[in-house]
Amino acid sequence: MKLAFFDDYELGVITGDGIVSVSDSLSGIRHRTPQELIQRVIMDFDSLRSIITDAVGYGPAIALDDVNLKAPLPRPGQLVCLAGNYIEPDSPSRGEFNAFLKSPTGIVSTKETVQLPEADVTVFHFEPELAIIIGKTAKHLSEENALDYVFGYTQFIDVSARGLPGGFFLGKSWHTFAPMGPALVTADEVADGNALGVQLWINDGLQHDFSTNSMARFIPELLAEVTNVITLEPGDVVSTGTHHEALTAVGDGDTVRLSIEGFGPELAVSIQDPLKRTSWRG
Repeated sequence: MKLAFFDDYELGVITGDGIVSVSDSLSGIRHRTPQELIQRVIMDFDSLRSIITDAVGYGPAIALDDVNLKAPLPRPGQLVCLAGNYIEPDSPSRGEFNAFLKSPTGIVSTKETVQLPEADVTVFHFEPELAIIIGKTAKHLSEENALDYVFGYTQFIDVSARGLPGGFFLGKSWHTFAPMGPALVTADEVADGNALGVQLWINDGLQHDFSTNSMARFIPELLAEVTNVITLEPGDVVSTGTHHEALTAVGDGDTVRLSIEGFGPELAVSIQDPLKRTSWRG
């Protein structure tokens, strides 16, 4: 199932014909924010699945071109990102496990704009990543049980400003630096999260084309590593890192599109820079 928010954060399911609203069928769920609604759906999905499926069966589909898709997790409690985590020509060994917290206030939706800060940045990178959505409270997971705690997956771009002091915080957590979505793909639709093609285009030119099977630490291992340090809650997001080999500069006026195999609509954003810095690519 591909869950997605659209327009004024109406919850729907993406089908082959478009998107079908299921908000009316879930009107009994008390919530104050879209994030609270999707968290409740995640936590109670076993009992809600049939209700949602029935709503999709009799509801009209709206063409995706006629709606504004939103981020599926508008404000997760935690947004954990892995640093690196891919075997690459310049990094042929696994290396040390490394992760960081990125501000969830930077999340933006597809077709929105990433605003580059006026900081003295060396280069801006847009890192294509597979993100994991946590389904239940997870602490000290083992590799054997880790996938039992995965509710689903989504597309994610880890925007990075290089060359700033302050480590990952200043490099990763600016406003709009976390494009996400648009679909939350439930885990039952993903046979193997470590066998997915990932492609990213800059201005319609294919820049990244790799598989998640080249991760240094596969999903069960990385979740075990993360939950050895922190407790993850339903609706939290863990992004799995990127293949750095094809990273290139981006700048004012560029557009970026991410597609993960089988995940449906692309995640596409434009870039604006008040200083009008170009992509440094000529």
